[in-house]
Amino acid sequence: MSRSPFWSLVVVPALVLLAGANPPAALAQRADPAKGTSTPAASDDRISRGRYIVENVAMCGRCHSPVDEHGNRDTSHWLQGGAVAITPTVPTTEWAMIAPRIGGGPAGTDAEVVHLLMTGISRRGTYLRQPMPQFRMTQADAEAVLAYLKSMPGHPAGTH
Repeated sequence: MSRSPFWSLVVVPALVLLAGANPPAALAQRADPAKGTSTPAASDDRISRGRYIVENVAMCGRCHSPVDEHGNRDTSHWLQGGAVAITPTVPTTEWAMIAPRIGGGPAGTDAEVVHLLMTGISRRGTYLRQPMPQFRMTQADAEAVLAYLKSMPGHPAGTH
C-alpha cells in the first residue's frame, strides 16, 4: 500500500491550508532583499497585527483609555491613559489606579517596551502592578504592538 495518494490528496493540501492560515503574520516578516529592509507593506502588516493584538486580544483600551460621563470608552482619547475602572476583590496596595498613556508610544525605549511585553518586567526591573497582565508575547508580537502604538497620534518623533 502506497502512501502517495493519501499524502497528495489529504496531507499536502492540509499543510498548504495551514501555512496560509495566517497571512498577516507571514507578510509582516516579508523583507526587500535588495535593500535589506522591510517593505512598506510589511510595515503596514505589522501595524495591523499590532492593532489586532492591542484592540482584540490584550484589550488595552479597557484601562488605557478614559471613559466619558456615561461610562463608555472615549475613543477620541484612545489609549491616552485614564482611571482604571477595575477594582480589586481584596484590599491591596499593589493595584494601579491610573493607566498611563500608551498611544503614540509608551514611555521607554523600544527595547524596554518589547522586553516588558515579552517578560512582564518594566524598565525599572519590577513587575507591573495589577490589573496589568504580565504578558509573555513573542518578540514579533511585541514589536507589532509597539509599531501600532507608535503609529498613533502623539508619538514624539525621534525619541524612540
